[in-house]
Amino acid sequence: MKILTASQLKEADEITIEKQNISSEELMERAATQVFNEIHTRLQGADILIKVFCGIGNNGGDGLVIARLLIEHSYNVKVFIVNYSDNRSKDFLSNYDKIKNLSRDWPVLLKGEDDFPDIKRGDFVIDAIFGIGLNRPLEGWVAKMVNFINDSSAFVLSVDLPSGLFTDKIPEEGDAVIMANFTLSFQTPKLVFFLPDTMDFVGDMQVLEIGLDREFLSEVTPAAQLIGRQEARSLYNPRNKNSHKGSYGHVIIVGGSYGKIGSIVLATTASMRTGAGLATVFIPKCGYEIVQTALPEAMVLTDVNYEMLTDIKTDLDADVVCFGMGAGRDKSTVGAFKELLKKTNKPMVIDADGLNILSENNELLQDLPENSVLTPHPKELERLIGEWKDDFDKIEKVQEFIKKHKIILVLKGAHTFVFEQENIYVNNTGNAGMATAGSGDVLSGVIAGLISQKYEPLIAAVLGVYLHGKSGDISAEKLGYEGIISGDIAKNMGLAFRDLMSENETDSGAG
Repeated sequence: MKILTASQLKEADEITIEKQNISSEELMERAATQVFNEIHTRLQGADILIKVFCGIGNNGGDGLVIARLLIEHSYNVKVFIVNYSDNRSKDFLSNYDKIKNLSRDWPVLLKGEDDFPDIKRGDFVIDAIFGIGLNRPLEGWVAKMVNFINDSSAFVLSVDLPSGLFTDKIPEEGDAVIMANFTLSFQTPKLVFFLPDTMDFVGDMQVLEIGLDREFLSEVTPAAQLIGRQEARSLYNPRNKNSHKGSYGHVIIVGGSYGKIGSIVLATTASMRTGAGLATVFIPKCGYEIVQTALPEAMVLTDVNYEMLTDIKTDLDADVVCFGMGAGRDKSTVGAFKELLKKTNKPMVIDADGLNILSENNELLQDLPENSVLTPHPKELERLIGEWKDDFDKIEKVQEFIKKHKIILVLKGAHTFVFEQENIYVNNTGNAGMATAGSGDVLSGVIAGLISQKYEPLIAAVLGVYLHGKSGDISAEKLGYEGIISGDIAKNMGLAFRDLMSENETDSGAG
């Protein structure tokens, strides 16, 4: 699913109005009706008071349409107009007249703090105050109104975008932004729904199809792509019955040190559970019995050193080398990694201490094979590219970094991002239970396992991140969030593949 900017969505609206020969008010009616339908499906006529807060622009117009439809279906509705300006949009005014003609209980005009209505825990509030056109922080009594709603502990549903949130920048500390429990967004999600700095404002999210021009949507270059089941499914290459283990490649996992061999077991298990035909590990001697016992399917080569990597000698013709998990940063290990980089010409997967070695030895970045995949968590990323002001600044710095070094970068998080040149892919699987030691080791193994099967590194990264998250979701269904350990994620990779190709059309993407 494409993630578009506010300006692209505005253009889509204009083109839709022109090509479908409809008015902007008719498009507003269509969009707001979709919101009403979702609310009505969930409430089923429940006898509760619904408080609708409308601004005086088009987002407020949406709110008025929603309120009118709720009233027409016999819901108990109270409408409040947040009167922050004398300028009202044409479509707002039109829908304001419609709701006045429908009910004697006219909308209540809010002009300041003295007009704030009573809101309490358990109330149902619809936030339609500001939409995607907001370009400056909320001020004065309007900001206090937003904070008043947040402090009420009411259930808040935001229309298209939580009021006070921008689509293209991060709010400053102290800015007033609605903390929505649920956001119903029009046509496409917004990038801020998935950024660590802003995703908590959004709550749960669903995207509503409102019939914008399909030709424009198919041709426009998005700000990013959201990867759900449908998108991931299109990347999958089914297996050929007439095949053998050599058909699915050979992955070498290099890393480990005394006390940290488990990370190698996790990564190697994941690579094989993802379908790699052969897996070899290269580890210090201390890990030999551990790996042979834990994973008899893997081949094991050892360093001459018992506790750490000092001399990575392997003449095996691997399709991909995955380096870094548990490796440590001893001077001897750094030297061994340097030599490994010199003799490796195929894309690598680099994680954990491999990333830390690169950040401490920047000259090694020039030796990375083109299209190698780096998989940092935020702190590892900071060591690589330096500090950033906010998430948008971070994205800009990442894009500069990957262009310079011609690599693919997987930034792990609640929504893992995959960066490749101008393209950004946002994953929509996974859950809080995956915040557990070793989860990243599993992801590196998954991506390496896919590359070994001849997936292009970018495809391996995008599909691997999706499957990793889906396996985590399957694990959570069985064990609950708190019960997941990373070995469960590796073990359930086969079920993630099976879910991907099942006939069940439920999509893990937005909506």
